Amino acid sequence: MVRILREMRKTRVEKARQAFLNGDLETHRNLHSPEEIGKEPWHKAEQGKYIGQAVYGASDGIVTTFAAISGVAGANLSPTVALIVGLANLFADGLSMAIGDYLSEKSEKDYIKAEREREFWEVEHFPEAEKLEIKEIYKRKGLRGEKLDALVDAITSSKDLWVETMLHEELGLFEDDTSPLKSALVTFFSFVIAGFMPLVTYVFASTWTFVAEHRFALSCVITAVTMFIVGAVRQAVTGVKWYKGGMEMLFVGGMSAAVAYFIGWLLRTIFGIVM
Repeated sequence: MVRILREMRKTRVEKARQAFLNGDLETHRNLHSPEEIGKEPWHKAEQGKYIGQAVYGASDGIVTTFAAISGVAGANLSPTVALIVGLANLFADGLSMAIGDYLSEKSEKDYIKAEREREFWEVEHFPEAEKLEIKEIYKRKGLRGEKLDALVDAITSSKDLWVETMLHEELGLFEDDTSPLKSALVTFFSFVIAGFMPLVTYVFASTWTFVAEHRFALSCVITAVTMFIVGAVRQAVTGVKWYKGGMEMLFVGGMSAAVAYFIGWLLRTIFGIVM
């Protein structure tokens, strides 16, 4: 029943993507019928706008936090130090990523806004030159004669369409309707939630003796499972097979943690010799 409901919620594009991956030509053909195309909402669903930020925020969160406590474990420092370093890294890096995401998104939107205003001004003051630019763009794409003239006339008949075409075709700029603030919040919370997983055993070590005695080993298990899940979910963004995404994430995260553990061990050995 859950699987049926999940299939019903998929968009036409998602179904077409899955049909392509499965080599299902018949389903692909049906999804490209006039009826199906006409039913497709030509905008992102609200819940799907920020899936990229959520997945990649979670990926970075779990890898960086686990690498931090692995380095502490390799140096054989106190579990309290691991908890402090892990939590400090979790919130500082999460906040840094969120701010970076916000500034990046906002800067891009501001830039596109400025370029749109400039293009509108140019269309108002130099319409013939801008029309010639449109013509040259599609001429380079292979259009000639009456078809080229008809397309140019159609595009330049609407200033909004004209400007948007210049933004896309001349400048390579594409704007979506995501919110920089929402994007930053999604990045932060996904980073913190996923990044907290390696710290679970350290936070609750005082509750169970077994957990306290094997906190790092249990953390490795919890982290590995979480990494695989996050990597598998990445297929919703990248389109790769879920198990391939899971294994890839597990490998990358494991390598990062192994390097951090080795550096911690190496520094402990060096300082131990010096002392």
